[in-house]
Amino acid sequence: MTGTILFDGHNLMMRNATGIGTYTRALAATASHLGYRTQLLMSGNVRFNKKDPQASEVLLFDAVLETTQPPHIRRERWLAQYLGKPFGIRPSEYSRADAVHATAADPLAQFETIHVAPNVFDLATYHFRRYKTRAKLKLQETPSLLHLTYPSPIALDGCPNIYTIHDIVPLRLPHATLDDKHHTVRLLRHLCKEADHIVTVSEFSRRDIIQFFGIPEDRITNTYQSVRLPESLTSKPTDQVANEISSAFNVDMREYYLFVGAIEPKKNVARMIDAYAASGSPYPLLIVGGLGWQYETDVKKIKDERFLSYVMADGRITPERRVRRLSYLPLSQLISLMRGARGVLFPSLYEGFGLPVLEAMMLGTPVITSNVSSLPEIAGEAALLVDPTDVDDIAKAIRTLDHDADLRAELSARGVKRAEYFSPQAYEDRIAALYKRLGVAASTKALPNSSLTVAAT
Repeated sequence: MTGTILFDGHNLMMRNATGIGTYTRALAATASHLGYRTQLLMSGNVRFNKKDPQASEVLLFDAVLETTQPPHIRRERWLAQYLGKPFGIRPSEYSRADAVHATAADPLAQFETIHVAPNVFDLATYHFRRYKTRAKLKLQETPSLLHLTYPSPIALDGCPNIYTIHDIVPLRLPHATLDDKHHTVRLLRHLCKEADHIVTVSEFSRRDIIQFFGIPEDRITNTYQSVRLPESLTSKPTDQVANEISSAFNVDMREYYLFVGAIEPKKNVARMIDAYAASGSPYPLLIVGGLGWQYETDVKKIKDERFLSYVMADGRITPERRVRRLSYLPLSQLISLMRGARGVLFPSLYEGFGLPVLEAMMLGTPVITSNVSSLPEIAGEAALLVDPTDVDDIAKAIRTLDHDADLRAELSARGVKRAEYFSPQAYEDRIAALYKRLGVAASTKALPNSSLTVAAT
C-alpha cells in the first residue's frame, strides 16, 4: 500500500516566495517522485462548502484580511485565543472545481488531497499558549505520516508526527527577529521532546538544535536542501542572457554584483552596502528582495546619496544609481541576473542553509558568503568566506573578485562541482532514507514527478 504524507502549507500561499515555501514545494515534489501520495493542510478564509465548490475555491484564494472574514470564522478565532481548541481542529476536504485560473492554483497542483481549516495555524498557536500542548487534527482518514515543514503546534494521532526546524535564529540572534522568544523556546522545546522525529537542513543546524535543546542525536536528521531550476532557463545562450539583463536592468554581463534575500537584520544588508562602498568597485550592486522587518536602516543605506551619479546620454543628463533594489522578479529574470553577475554577495549573519549560495553555485556564479553558521558547510571551498561583522573583510573580498579573473573562473568551476552534493537525486536519497526509517513505505513504482522548479529565496 502506498504511503500517504500530509504536509503543511504554512508558507506555501504567500505572494512572494519564502525559504519555507520553497522547501515545502521541493520536499512534496520529492516525496511524490519517490512514490508517496501527498496531501496538504492549509489555512483558508472560509470553510469549504461541498455544495458550492466553485465559490469555495474562489474564496480559498481570496486575499482578504482577517477582519473581513465571515463573522462565525472571526468568532472562532476570538474564542480560540482564550479557550484554545480542546476538541481538536477538523478541516474540510477541498475538491478542485477549476474555478480559479490555473496559474493561481500552481502551488497546490502537486497535492492529491487538500485539507482546509480557517486560521488553522493561528488556532493551533492559541491552543498551545493556553494548554502548553499541540492542537489535535481530526481527519476522516489518517495518513501514514504528518510532516510539518514549519514548527507548528499541531498533532495527528495514529501516525508518526515529524517537524522540520530549519534553524533557531530567534534564539541565537534574538535582536534580529520579531518572534515571541518565550513562545518560541517553549514550542521548540515541546516539539523536540514530543515529536516522533525532528528534521533539519544542515549539520550546523542539527548540532545547534542538539546543543540548545538536548535532543538525543538519533532523534534528529539532517536532509540538507535541494533545488532544481528549469533547464530552459539555465541552458539559455549567454548572448541571450546578456541582452535580457541589459534591456531589463541596464547592466552588462559580469559587470554587476547581486544580492538575493529579504531585507531583514540577519541578512546583514547594511554592512554589505558599506563594504561595497569601501571596496571602490566600479560595478553596480543590485539587491533583489522584499521588505522583511526592521528594514529601515537597510533601505536608508540603499538610497544613500553616495550611490547616486549623473551621466550624459543622448544630450540629456540622467541620474544613475550604483546600488539599486528590486523588490520582486519573476524566476526567469532572477536566474538570468544570477547567471550574469560578476559575483553573488551573501554575507548573512546566520542561516540554517542559505539557498542563494547553492543556486549561484549551480549557475557557475562566484560567491562571497559568511564564515559563520551553515554557510561554510554549504559553500565548502567554492566561495570566498568573510567575517560578516567585518566591513573591511567583505570589502577586501569584493576587490579580490573585481580584479582576479582567474579566481572568478576557478570559483565558478568549484561552485558547479560543489552544487552536485546537493543535487535533487542526492536529496531524494536522503528523504527516502528518512521516511523508510520511520516505517512509511512508498509504492514500488514512482508516481509522475511533480516539478521541483522553485524561485530563489
